Amino acid sequence: MRGLRDRGVLITGGTSGIGHATARRFLDEGARVFVCGLEGVQETLDEFDGVGGARCDVSDESSVERMLAAAGEFLGGVDILINNAGIAHREPFLDIATDRWDAVLAVNLRGMFLVAQRVAASMRSAGTRGAIVNMASTNALGGEAGYAHYNASKAGVLLLTKTMAVELGPYGIRVNALCPGYIRTPLNAAIEAESGDPDYVAAYEREHIPLGRAGHPDEVAAAYAFLASDDASFVNGAELVIDGGQLAIM
Repeated sequence: MRGLRDRGVLITGGTSGIGHATARRFLDEGARVFVCGLEGVQETLDEFDGVGGARCDVSDESSVERMLAAAGEFLGGVDILINNAGIAHREPFLDIATDRWDAVLAVNLRGMFLVAQRVAASMRSAGTRGAIVNMASTNALGGEAGYAHYNASKAGVLLLTKTMAVELGPYGIRVNALCPGYIRTPLNAAIEAESGDPDYVAAYEREHIPLGRAGHPDEVAAAYAFLASDDASFVNGAELVIDGGQLAIM
């Protein structure tokens, strides 16, 4: 992709699944990469040469501040934010406990805001014509049963993204969102295990995805790279769906 070489890239949730694949993709593009996550930071640093990283709870303001200070020192400034951290649980709306609701919204929406606001402010101060890509979901575009808290958080991310695009565009900062469908990640593997149904994924692929399979983290990483690159220089305030045709089904 054009315009990624030597750019400073911060990836939240960059130690597993889609975030981990995205770190690899940006390294392959010649970018400088800093990752954060709650777990697996050292393992990621051991795997990828020249990558920086820090443990961070994106829902906690002081943790975000410490992480951003470390990222800024390592990268010399953030040019691209991949705002990827998120959690999900599958449970009926009537069974969701308040603390579970709060936890999902805290990571998926509050955390997205905390990191993006501070990175965008530093981009504006430095005059950086940067790019921010927020992780939404196909669940931002339709109400899947069993995911009321997740759906609400991702719908919030989508409108946050559009508002950021409107307000930050005049500073040359592009903001877009990804909306992946079912992707084979550790997060979805955990949800599959919670279901207790050994045919859960196969049935989902068969019944909901026209391509007949789940997506792979590398396929989402490629979309992140595109939206962050100069190849998407006039893409702002958009959502890119990566779902194998899932949303095309009536």
